[in-house]
Amino acid sequence: MIDTYFGTERLDTPGAMFAALVIGMAFGFVLERAGFGSSRKLAGIFYFKDMTVLKVMFTAVITAMLGLSYALALGWISPDHVYALPTVYPAQIAGGLLFGVGFVMSGWCPGTGAVGVASGKLDAVVFLMGVVLGSIGFNEVFGAMRAVGLVPGTHDSAVLGEPAEPQSAFGMSRPLFALLFTFMAVGAFRLAEWAERRTGGGGKYLGSPFLRAMSLAMVVFAAALFLLPADSRSVASGATPVSGTSQSALLQSIEAAEDHIEPEELADRLVGGEADLVLVDVRTPAEYAAFRIRGAIHVPLPDLPAALAPYKNRGTIVLYSNGMTHPAQARDLLAQMGYRNAYLLTDGLTGFAERCLKPASLRGEPLSAEAAAKVKAWRAFFLADAPTAPRTAGFAQSPQPAASMPAQRIPGLIDAHWLADRLGDPTVRIIDLRAQPKYNKSHIPGAVCLNPESFRGVVGGISSMLLPADLLARHMSLMGIRPTDTIVLVYGNVPGETDLGNGVRDATLVGMGLERLGHVNWAILDGGFAAWTAEKLPVTNALPDVTASQYSPASQPDGFTVDAAYVKSRVDDHGAVIIDTRPADFYRGEKSDEARAGHIPGAVNRPFKEDLQTGEQLKSLADLQAAYQALVPSKDSQVIVHCRTGHQASQTFFVLDRLLGYKNVKWYDASWSQWAARPDLPVTR
Repeated sequence: MIDTYFGTERLDTPGAMFAALVIGMAFGFVLERAGFGSSRKLAGIFYFKDMTVLKVMFTAVITAMLGLSYALALGWISPDHVYALPTVYPAQIAGGLLFGVGFVMSGWCPGTGAVGVASGKLDAVVFLMGVVLGSIGFNEVFGAMRAVGLVPGTHDSAVLGEPAEPQSAFGMSRPLFALLFTFMAVGAFRLAEWAERRTGGGGKYLGSPFLRAMSLAMVVFAAALFLLPADSRSVASGATPVSGTSQSALLQSIEAAEDHIEPEELADRLVGGEADLVLVDVRTPAEYAAFRIRGAIHVPLPDLPAALAPYKNRGTIVLYSNGMTHPAQARDLLAQMGYRNAYLLTDGLTGFAERCLKPASLRGEPLSAEAAAKVKAWRAFFLADAPTAPRTAGFAQSPQPAASMPAQRIPGLIDAHWLADRLGDPTVRIIDLRAQPKYNKSHIPGAVCLNPESFRGVVGGISSMLLPADLLARHMSLMGIRPTDTIVLVYGNVPGETDLGNGVRDATLVGMGLERLGHVNWAILDGGFAAWTAEKLPVTNALPDVTASQYSPASQPDGFTVDAAYVKSRVDDHGAVIIDTRPADFYRGEKSDEARAGHIPGAVNRPFKEDLQTGEQLKSLADLQAAYQALVPSKDSQVIVHCRTGHQASQTFFVLDRLLGYKNVKWYDASWSQWAARPDLPVTR
């Protein structure tokens, strides 16, 4: 099977860049040879004298369509290795009309304009300069135009339309669509020849044996797709044909035990708060309500493809039931649909209870002290707020009633309309981190106000340290938040206000507290309160009604906070990367507001502000990925982040851990305040 750059997630590699360059140059050469380096030739289509544009377009589309259809049907390319652009008819029709107007006015399109520039055509240079300037201008003013209602937002389905299933082809199977489109192309080619002959511009192939032979060959080639068994089902049904090669690869993965996760590994990853782990319970709603593994979401088997689409090949998906039969069948189906990150839980919930939650004292064989301690930690984590303990001898009954689980685990950043769609949902809680006067004046309905600094205090003689879990849990209880709630953190002010507070890092600091509590289902409102008001979404000055909850603190220390001794032990470790997120002049020792100036030996400097756009919004994932890949090439490397008091470094921790997927990120909370005050710790400039 042919692996594509998209399918193997290598679009950002030098090899992909080189391939794109070679293909682009070859494409440009073909366009030049076809005469597309002249705007006069291109404009001929509007006078029906030279229909080369239409004929070349249909030839290219038919060639690509049939070639790809055969490659998919024969199993040479897996469907999930090909990116299918979502179809949004109203928006794309409007864009096509604008494109056509530009073509009529200039005689160029972006691709042929580049060919014209390479051919030395002055009008092509002017055209491309206009395209670049127009794109920049549109990008700069679009947000403002949308804010005042001149253009709809991307959420406005009534205007823009909803994306259509890219493989559905208007409800037809791929062979039928290919055949009909081929007939259309053949007809258009012959019509173009007729138009050229009528206007005296050409049409030399009309009625020729060559055109008849080529037309027949294309139709036969398209019709032959019906003879291939891989496309016997309608693609509109959502089923992805599986080739023999794909089936063989699936069987090989099963033989190599790549289709399941052991209970002990799952328990460790859940306790560790792995952000990209999606645990799915496929049992009945009644069974799920009675008892489930902490952090699991409930998805009925028929709903799995739709519910898990956002997580396809992102993070890890683990399916479980009481046993393994249904999860195994579901996992294999997902694998056939292109999911390379779907696994089942070995021995199901029964095995998880037996191997992870059964007390050490009730086991048939004695456990080592280390293993017994781990079982105790697992039981404390998974049974602390379980809806009902599993009905197995030896399990303690949970003292707390069930709380409804969130509908799904959310990503690290969510947009304003995601939140707007969930206003009033009792399982979605909003925490506003702005100054109290700003909150009292205007806030998102249902939000509670929290000063981020209330999550910090003096610990071990060090100021501004993140509070212990029991104190953080008390804060959560007073806000009426439960461990199963989804939390959205809101920072910043409305546009035009100069006091923007501490921006994103206020949210990430509170996020560190949630991580310490083991509260994995939290996210930050991308763009903060400014993004909410820019979309003209509802605000209020009414205070919400809050009933205190009983939030149970985590029983084990978090796994990401490290102390000075730990950092010192990694100073000479070339496998660890220490990132100092303070401003560059503080890192270099040119400025100082602590006991000593300088930085930790071996630390690299990445000021936290370099992760931000103007207005305290994080840069794009592509920009962040490129920046940190230069500092930490491997996502398995250990990374230690610090600043002056841990506040700024919490933002870097969030970027690395929650957004970019680095697997071993540590947070030095005491940071430079402690390090500079300790004469026994080394400092360099």
